[in-house]
Amino acid sequence: MRAHPDYTLFRCSEVSHNLSGKLCRVYLGLDKIRDMRIGYARVSTDDQTLDLQRDALKRAKCREVYEDQASGKNTVRPQLEGCLKSLRQGDTLVVWRLDRLGRNLADLVRIIADLEHRKINFESLSEKIETGSPAGRLVFHVFAALAEFERNLIRERTMAGLKAARARGRTGGRPSKLSPKEIKTIRALLKTADIPVAEIAARFGIARSTLYRAVLSAA
Repeated sequence: MRAHPDYTLFRCSEVSHNLSGKLCRVYLGLDKIRDMRIGYARVSTDDQTLDLQRDALKRAKCREVYEDQASGKNTVRPQLEGCLKSLRQGDTLVVWRLDRLGRNLADLVRIIADLEHRKINFESLSEKIETGSPAGRLVFHVFAALAEFERNLIRERTMAGLKAARARGRTGGRPSKLSPKEIKTIRALLKTADIPVAEIAARFGIARSTLYRAVLSAA
């Protein structure tokens, strides 16, 4: 079966989405559609309702709305993945508020940067941000700069903490479960052939692997 020459211009006219984690598409006909406005809504818990976001996205003339029920910390958001895959060049992704899209600032910037690379516009209704205009793109670049600034601060604080720890003789990692005196006792017990290693480890409440690491590091 040969594909229609204008196949890429055809989009399903209506889509049914649910919170089950599965994309349930109901094809009610194909229209020749360009520059679609597609909405995305998310709530974090079962007792929250999507009605406010649905109404706002409907007023914003979104032709389709994808909905997730997942915490912002959760990386698994099947409807968002489906939404991003459905977007085409010239479309606009619309959200009620910025925090409905990204898990944090860096995640938000990453998603919007990917949309920009694909020539897809983005709009947040509450913050009145839309990347289709010069002013909107300027705001996005400010966000990107803030995200980079945040990453640099975290990196600098981490490096400073490691440097201070090394200056105090600490090399990082979890603290030892055994004191120097206990390690000395274990080494003496290991020299006694009639005491199994498992029994020695049990006496000190540690695993055999921990015992071996402690003795080897002390050596």
